[in-house]
Amino acid sequence: MENNFSLLSLFTGDWMTVFVSLVLVVFSVMSWAIIVEKIRLWRAFKKNPPKIKPTDNLSVIVDKLIRPFDKNLWFLSMVAYISPFIGLFGTVWGVMDSFAAIGVNQSVSIGVIAPGLAVALGTTALGLIAAVPAAIAHQYFAKKSDDLYERLDEVRRELKSKK
Repeated sequence: MENNFSLLSLFTGDWMTVFVSLVLVVFSVMSWAIIVEKIRLWRAFKKNPPKIKPTDNLSVIVDKLIRPFDKNLWFLSMVAYISPFIGLFGTVWGVMDSFAAIGVNQSVSIGVIAPGLAVALGTTALGLIAAVPAAIAHQYFAKKSDDLYERLDEVRRELKSKK
């Protein structure tokens, strides 16, 4: 018995399966671009932290410093939250397609049902492939950003109390 399912079938099927698959791939690629950007940003910050003088307006500096670290975290959160649902929608669509194939072929054989179910489960997998790295990255980078903000705010309070 040979396995005829491939990821390519997610992009050559009916228009809805192709649309769902493309959305999930785009979300995944964009998430990975943000993840790589954040890794580079944190490495650069670690190698060359900004110099802060006691005369600087620390509230403004803290806000300016944190902004790049928080940038696009909302997108990672959104992908983590919504991608499994988009994948689930693709699954439901694929199951409906399988039932339609049963009606057209007047047959309930595994050969009629399996292709639609395989594609359906493929969209579920794509949803998870997009969501899991985005969820992990969002939590990781949000925590790092929060920790940095706390440290900077602590320094700001200390410098303010010394004036």
